[in-house]
Amino acid sequence: MSHLVEENLETVKQQMKLACQASGRKIEDVKLLLATKTVPFEKLQIAIQAGEVLFGENKAQELRDKFPLMQQYNQVEWHFIGHLQTNKVKDVVKYVTLIHSVDRLKLGQALHHQLVKENRTMDILVQINTSYEESKFGASPESALALVEQLSQFETLNVKGLMTIGKLNATNEETRHCFRLLKQIQSQIMEEKFPRVEMDILSMGMSGDFKVAIEEGATIIRVGTSVFGQRYLPDGYYWNEHARQDD
Repeated sequence: MSHLVEENLETVKQQMKLACQASGRKIEDVKLLLATKTVPFEKLQIAIQAGEVLFGENKAQELRDKFPLMQQYNQVEWHFIGHLQTNKVKDVVKYVTLIHSVDRLKLGQALHHQLVKENRTMDILVQINTSYEESKFGASPESALALVEQLSQFETLNVKGLMTIGKLNATNEETRHCFRLLKQIQSQIMEEKFPRVEMDILSMGMSGDFKVAIEEGATIIRVGTSVFGQRYLPDGYYWNEHARQDD
């Protein structure tokens, strides 16, 4: 198993390098975040031993279970990359350094309320639904500017950039359009110069489309199956939670 994870990591790193070369970018400008949903601890250990430090979890419960197991590794940094329900905010902020999926004002308010209690701040990304798919969370591209402005009013939140999920089961060109749209929104927001808003991070690209994402300006790619192998649960378990949404 260790051999396989290490080989997969090498392959992904090589593909990242080639995508950077093809688009005239430096490899150090793109971070690899390993998506850990349903991945057992043993596989995560192998990735850490291979030098990986950045991990992202989709579910509050899984994050809570995995965090203590990985505390022995001081260098590990956790991000939250899944849909975050307001009633799970308390469970998530204690473990992560960046939340990729802030997609509505109500969530921003819940985060602010919790962070005020804890007398701390949190780095966040605003999630945009660039593919306009109903099965996905994320603010609409048209409402992105207004949402970022609203979130910038909370002194506990530091908006560091944007996140999107490319169109699922799409051609490279359809996915490329999603990533280009995120880049355009990034430029529009930068022009506004909102307080506590930086636009240094574009979190986009997963196992199936991260090369295109790098070509279009991704600074963080979220890769799971290409490194750890196929998941045990279908995508619907992660993306289509409208039926269970709390707000």
